[in-house]
Amino acid sequence: MQLSRRLKAVADTVTAENRVADVGCDHAYISIYLIKNNIATHVIAMDVNKGPLERAKDNIEYYGCSRHIHTRLSDGLRKLEPGKADTILIAGMGGALMIKILEEGMEAVLKSTELILQPQSEIFLVRRFLHRIGFYIVKEQMVKEDGKYYVILKAVPGSGKEVYDREVFYQYGKLLLEQREPLVNEYLNRERKIRRQVVKKLSLNLTEKAMARLKEVNREIVSIEEALSYYNLSGK
Repeated sequence: MQLSRRLKAVADTVTAENRVADVGCDHAYISIYLIKNNIATHVIAMDVNKGPLERAKDNIEYYGCSRHIHTRLSDGLRKLEPGKADTILIAGMGGALMIKILEEGMEAVLKSTELILQPQSEIFLVRRFLHRIGFYIVKEQMVKEDGKYYVILKAVPGSGKEVYDREVFYQYGKLLLEQREPLVNEYLNRERKIRRQVVKKLSLNLTEKAMARLKEVNREIVSIEEALSYYNLSGK
């Protein structure tokens, strides 16, 4: 079974020999990959929708993983007993929804040893949330697939005092900037280019609404340039 680059990167971030709760498992491709590649010892594949979960069961049986993967119809983490999973894995959903799921399943979250998260949006909110609940971000990875950029976070329980001292670290990822991966530089320059084009377009017709948006976009450009500056300095 071939995983997409994004999903493979998510799965490969899981600590070996952990028990995993795959939340929003869809067709269970990550769950199956974790078992077939001897990464996880046991997986609880969870989804809120019956249709995908039925297809997940078929896939699990087809790949001979029924002994090691159990499916569960669950709204988020509601059906996960605290302490039954070392890794809580959530990929492919918006940051706000991801936070909601984690908040509602906080008892299970606090009994886990790691969170593997791949938010599709509002990543800065997820980073803030992790620090707020006392989790420490130990790894970040960016992957590019079909022209889109994705960030994968790995967080573990910390001292409860984790906090970044610069807003730009929440916005663009302190670890991503310090690792100086070329893809991160590519992403930041692309984001700056997009916003500069927006500035040019808005400047052609300075209505009150356009001026408000112009200020917002210029603030975003300043933030991106701060991230680029830190990215470049980290290698010196």
